[in-house]
Amino acid sequence: MIYLDYQATTPIAPEVAAAMRPWIDANFGNPHSPHRIGREASAVIEVARGHVLHALGGEVDGRFYFTSGATEAGNWALKGAAARLPEHRRKIVTVATEHACVLDTVEWLGTQGFETEILPVQPDGLLDLDLAAERIDGRTGLVAAMLVNNEIGVIQPVKRIAELAHACGALFFCDAVQALGRVDIPLHAFDMVAVSAHKVHGPKGIGGLWIRNGVEIDPLLHGGGQEGGLRSGTLSPALCVGFGKAARLLAERRDADREHVARLWDAARRATQGWTLNGSADQRYKGNLNIRAEGFDAARLISEVRRVAFSAGSACASGSGRPSHVLSALGLSAREASSSIRLGFGRYTTEAELMRGLTLILDAAARQRSFAA
Repeated sequence: MIYLDYQATTPIAPEVAAAMRPWIDANFGNPHSPHRIGREASAVIEVARGHVLHALGGEVDGRFYFTSGATEAGNWALKGAAARLPEHRRKIVTVATEHACVLDTVEWLGTQGFETEILPVQPDGLLDLDLAAERIDGRTGLVAAMLVNNEIGVIQPVKRIAELAHACGALFFCDAVQALGRVDIPLHAFDMVAVSAHKVHGPKGIGGLWIRNGVEIDPLLHGGGQEGGLRSGTLSPALCVGFGKAARLLAERRDADREHVARLWDAARRATQGWTLNGSADQRYKGNLNIRAEGFDAARLISEVRRVAFSAGSACASGSGRPSHVLSALGLSAREASSSIRLGFGRYTTEAELMRGLTLILDAAARQRSFAA
């Protein structure tokens, strides 16, 4: 199987699997217990926390809390911050191309008495900053925008959006799941940031929320308050160690990974000449290639090309039968969206297997188009 779906999840790094193994087998202690094996587990979690903070850009004063993933982190940031907004600042602003964990949470907050506004994007997937400046006003208490889009790879001008939020006295939350280790994260500009391990060659089931010092939010989960007194639930030392090791590798391999992805992008673009790129060609992470062409159906293509793992968009929305909300936000018709595919590649993708995968996909698409003619 040729794996070209890095935005859905990434292969776990061998070094990560090796680092986790002792904490699955012999070192099974509860990190919140006071005895020796509990303290050992707690200590290794703190080391892992440091590695994640370093990968984020931990020179900015803030606290990092481990969570079950980025969905929990996003829910916690938005609901926890919203709970503390004063009556005159109960407006929440976000962007139409956000991940479902943000859009669905904002929609839910709208049923709880908050005013919500979903800003449209331009055809290239980027937010119009003039529009954002108009809509983020004195009633706004919270703004959320994703750094790297999970479906089309577009890089939003989040630093400028955060500045607009702060100028109005609002907090800014950033979903940096697809950005961690791949593009620069202007952490100093943010109040809260969500990340996930399995998007960066770590294990599934672990993510985290970074909160700037001085920003206070309510807990999402109540119980023992094990994680910094704010997040309840027993932490998994194995998962935390895995995330920490993955984050450490991000720092060590940053330049090599970027150069490798750039080479793969150039090769993939040469191979897909004649296909239309969805989203900005310049403001994007190049490990995400979302393209479309006339005359084929992406869902059928995925089922036909069984030797290649790729997608038509977010794994969270696959199987819904609805067009991608991200592609719809770009102004694509249902037909154009249904003839779009997303190819994701990275550290462990070789150029040879990328080219082989593309050949299989392009040949199958050509057959579909010939039958439809």
